[in-house]
Order: sequence, then structure tokens, then C-alpha cells
Amino acid sequence: MRRWQKFSLIVVSFILLVVFFMLPLPAYIEEPGTAEPLSQFVKVDGQKDRQKGAYMLVTVGIQHATPFRWLTAHFNTFDDILSPQELMGGASDETYNQMQEYYMESSINNAIQQAYQLAKQPYQVKYLGIYVMDIIKQSSLAGVVKIGDTITAVDGHHFQSNQSFINYLKDKSVGTKVKIAYQHNDQDKVATAKVIKLPQTNRNGIGITLTDRTTIKTKIPVKINAGDIGGPSAGMMFSLQVYEQLTHGNLRHGRKIAGTGTIAADGTVGAIGGIDKKVVAADHAGAKIFFAPNDQVTKAMKKADPDYVNNYHEALAAAKKINTKMKIVPVRKFADVINYLEAHR
Repeated sequence: MRRWQKFSLIVVSFILLVVFFMLPLPAYIEEPGTAEPLSQFVKVDGQKDRQKGAYMLVTVGIQHATPFRWLTAHFNTFDDILSPQELMGGASDETYNQMQEYYMESSINNAIQQAYQLAKQPYQVKYLGIYVMDIIKQSSLAGVVKIGDTITAVDGHHFQSNQSFINYLKDKSVGTKVKIAYQHNDQDKVATAKVIKLPQTNRNGIGITLTDRTTIKTKIPVKINAGDIGGPSAGMMFSLQVYEQLTHGNLRHGRKIAGTGTIAADGTVGAIGGIDKKVVAADHAGAKIFFAPNDQVTKAMKKADPDYVNNYHEALAAAKKINTKMKIVPVRKFADVINYLEAHR
């Protein structure tokens, strides 16, 4: 009997340990990630960057919470516990991942455009169509068109912006059928959609959320493959890596240089989430300089979130906490990055 009790106690203890360390909870842990040399992702004119030092994109780590990680996260300064709603905004895993892929694709296109523009190298923006980001359940296309598909024409009309697409549909009567040409996994497909009254609006449409999908054509070939990394936050650093290889300027001068921020078509560097964690990751990787978006905080933003702190000041606070010697540099435009490096070689 004693042997059986002892064996039962061991089994129960083992099960409890497994649960404590491995049972997934309905939450996520956001933590410092890694700093990845951009030279592994970028080729310009068929060549990788082999100069000393590195430009680095910085990631935030996301993992499912377990009871153990949920507990330890409360004691780690740079760990945050997020609900699925906070992380994915109510989107499914599939939709969230698809959106991250799109954001990365769009970010890469903008990054290439900015690098070639500043390097005075020829490029051409080619419009591919309209990217499907969401489909409401009332849409007749729900279950037909998928997140990530690209609409190329409506009733035979090809549009050069999603706004032109919206304008075409808003004058159609509810119940009108339109023919949608789209691409799914690089295959051309056709579907019929009914115009509906869009919920919580005074507009008519077919019930999908859209954004423009473009690609960049360049005389000097460039290829960027970010692998499994998604999202738009590496845009500014991709621009820097491509610019360096186009101009052969050796702006980093053997240093490890990290940074983060979205990049818009006009060169604006936008704010991102988790910048405090990225500062930690960059410091661990030995970066000497960290570029941070110096996003403007408007009265409307402060009214909506009185505790909002812009990326640059949040990065400064994180740097102070870890007592790093890494220089935190504020930027608002991609040109600010180039100007700083040219002045601080």
C-alpha cells in the first residue's frame, strides 16, 4: 500500500509539474526578442553585404503563456502579459498571420522605394491590385474570397487604388451583383458578389476591408526575404541596408547598428509596439546605435490615451533602466537616419 501511495504521489506530482510548465493559457507573453543582421535577408545586384559590423532588425518575442511563464512575467521588467484580443485584435490566428505577412510585404516595398529614391537609382512602382484584409460575415464573399487574396478587377474594371474601387461600388444599389476577378495563391479566380449596406456606415459595398497592393521594379535588382519574420516594424532598417549596398557608403563603419520603425512611401518613420523590448534585444546583441521613431503625439492621441509615450522617449526610458551605453537616436524621416550616420562616422 505504501509503495502504491508513493507511486501515486510521484505520478500526481509529475502531472502537476507538466501542467505548471507546459499547459497553454488563454494569454501570451511579449518579451525581448532577437537582433538579426539584415545582411542575411538582403541581396542587391545579386550580392550580400560583407562589410564589417551589421545593420540589425530587432524582434519582439511572443509565446503562449503557461502557468510558469505567466507567474515569472510578473517579475520580469520587460515582459508583458497580453490577451488574444490585445495581441490580435479579435482576428483568428490565420487572419493575424496573413496580415503580418502583408505588412511585411508592404514594408519591404516602401523600404526599397525609399532606398532607391535617396540613392538616386531608378525604380518603378507597379500596382498589383487590392489586398483583402478582412471579410465581414454579412458579405456574400465570406467563405469564397480569403484574407490575403488580391482583387484585380470588378466588372472588368481595373483600378489603381482601393479608393477608386470603393467609389465604384458606393453608387451601386443594394442587391446589385458584381463580378470580382481575384488571385488566390497565384491562381486567377472569379466570383460574384452582392452589394450590401455596410454595417455602421451610410455606404454600400461588398463587405471586405481593402488596401492597395504594389510591388517595386528596379534596374539594379534587389531581393529581400525576411523568412518567418512578419509585421511592418523593420521597414526603416531594411531601407538602410539596401541604401548601404546601393551606395557602398560604409556608413556603419564597422559598428553594429540597430533600430525599428515602419517606413511609409514618403519616407516617414512610424511608431511600433514593444520598443522597450527591442532596446533590450539590441543591447544584448552589442549594438552601439539604436534608431527610434520620434512620432508626434497629438492632443487627440493624448485624449484617447493620457498615458501614451512616444517611441523615442519610451526607448530612452528602457535604455536608462538597463544602463546601456547604446546611443538612442530619434528619427522622423528615413533621411534623418542617413544624415545622422554621415555626420557620425
